[in-house]
Amino acid sequence: MFPLTRLYSRNLAAISGPSVTRNRAAFTTLCLCLWACGGSDSPVAGPGMFTLPIQHGGIDREAIVYVPESYTAEQASPVLLNFHGFGGTAEDHMLWADMRPQADAENFIVVYPQGSLLDGDSHWNTSPPSDDNKSGADDFGFIEALLDEISAPYTVDRDRIYAAGYSNGGMFAFAMACYRSDQIAGVASVSGAMLDDIGESCTSPPTSIITLHGTEDEVLGYDGGYGFRSAEALVDYWLGVNGIDSEPSVDAGAQLESFRYTGGTQGTEVHHHRVIDGGHVWFELETEDTNDLIWTFLARFSTEGRL
Repeated sequence: MFPLTRLYSRNLAAISGPSVTRNRAAFTTLCLCLWACGGSDSPVAGPGMFTLPIQHGGIDREAIVYVPESYTAEQASPVLLNFHGFGGTAEDHMLWADMRPQADAENFIVVYPQGSLLDGDSHWNTSPPSDDNKSGADDFGFIEALLDEISAPYTVDRDRIYAAGYSNGGMFAFAMACYRSDQIAGVASVSGAMLDDIGESCTSPPTSIITLHGTEDEVLGYDGGYGFRSAEALVDYWLGVNGIDSEPSVDAGAQLESFRYTGGTQGTEVHHHRVIDGGHVWFELETEDTNDLIWTFLARFSTEGRL
């Protein structure tokens, strides 16, 4: 596996997201809500936000879970997993990529898992165990256990589990689609990439994909780099997985160029949004809301394809 520490050490601050200082008021609100909702206690099968502790592989793990007010046990709820970047935290990522408003409006559960440490930095292990993999974290198993824990008290639609992520979290979202393909209905990647070794061993069935990537990304360059594919090569890879050979519809604006490929096997689609002059961030777009863009896309698919 390509060593994550070498790939990310150049700009850890950019990967980790904005400083907590900039979001101090929101961070304080988050902490109060986590405390009021029971902190690390076991979840109650009702709306609210809580931390969910899990011991997996001999490591204490956790995730922030948000269940919308509209939740009811009589209706199975989709789940969106949203993974932070290398060196980041679930708390910071939720402040930066806050999809709770979308969860409230569209009635889905949103989960922000916390990565484990690799040489002192939080990360997601994107590849199965091997002699070349620097990480020994069983993140695939952790997410499976996490989904099982959430599905015990809550009525979850297991055909509508979505994986989204930023940077290394985007890499892990693609890895989930490859190595846990029976569980993932769609993937969203923001400023993420796909490692070469993921593509070589990927066994994903047709899976709908949406990506957003900046042309001036200083960490995971738009044109690719050692060990990871370019943004366009990544799109080409998933076009092949989905059996799409048609030309895309294209919308070109001053900030955003959008390429939408349709007609995949089982109605799957691949959308790519090129952010002109965009850096290595979870984007705040002028004409589109990134979170709305992601959920509107993902919500149309299940593990069986287009709904």
